[in-house]
Amino acid sequence: MGNVLAATSPPTGLSNNGKTPSGVRIRGNPGTMEDLHKKCKDIFPNAFEGARIVVNKPLSSHFQITHSLVMSTMQPSGYRFGANFVGANIVGPGEAYPVLVGDITPCGNVNANIIHQLNDRTNVKIQAQFEDNRAVGSITTNVKSADSTTSVTFVNPNIITASGLGVIQYLQSVTPNVDLGAELVYQRAQGIPFGGMAVLALSGRLKAADESYILSGTLSTSRINACYYHKGMENLAFGVEVETDFREGSSTGTFGYHYELPKANLSFKGSVDSNLVVSAVLEKKLQPLPFTFILSGLVNHGGKKSDYRFGCGLMVG
Repeated sequence: MGNVLAATSPPTGLSNNGKTPSGVRIRGNPGTMEDLHKKCKDIFPNAFEGARIVVNKPLSSHFQITHSLVMSTMQPSGYRFGANFVGANIVGPGEAYPVLVGDITPCGNVNANIIHQLNDRTNVKIQAQFEDNRAVGSITTNVKSADSTTSVTFVNPNIITASGLGVIQYLQSVTPNVDLGAELVYQRAQGIPFGGMAVLALSGRLKAADESYILSGTLSTSRINACYYHKGMENLAFGVEVETDFREGSSTGTFGYHYELPKANLSFKGSVDSNLVVSAVLEKKLQPLPFTFILSGLVNHGGKKSDYRFGCGLMVG
């Protein structure tokens, strides 16, 4: 469905692998702060409980609709209708704009996303959510250069009440293997001392040339988040994440792995954390049929009584 960030074309005189004719690697665009820990977090399974069926129906090369049915005791159940549209403005391999993604439930809850590439260096993402008579909206602008990205986000801005949330992020490629960034979050609302509060966070990422390993971290006055991603072999990757909350005085470590068997059309994700929560998700493509069968399981051994959650799903299309 098109990436939020378009690929940055290498400057004139560079080879396709990001090197100068003399073989020296150069810095490239580091992406956004939002994707700083993405490689590691994608390792962990997204476990669910109950049953779900998802049917994807392409109507054209630009338009697709989705029917989802969820039956669960742990999350809202019911039917959801979704629609995706991808424009004809192609800016790179697999990337085209504008992108419109939305879904709605029979009771009127709506999620909508619009992503548009304004020019070679700037794109805008607008998100809106209407649920239970509440509305949440945000707008994000990403401005890229050859070796940096600046992002500005506003969440629920209200000029009348002078309230809302603002986020400024900057990520700079320092060397071909090192990225450094900073994030400033400012919230203004009634009930906050002095009318508003600000939080500053610093981030960094160290990666291999082929991204076979990535070490990333974010540090603020209230928390620290560190991730390590490693691709051990062609079909196996694992990740480790440590999150510490200084205010609550708590810390959680999570180990996860992702194993693929392409010949068997099988994918398996598993994780275990320091709270003794074990989760796993298995996906099996039932080729030549356009079906994907999903099994999910989660066991929480950390409480006084073990908690078990199991789910199964079928994706069509």
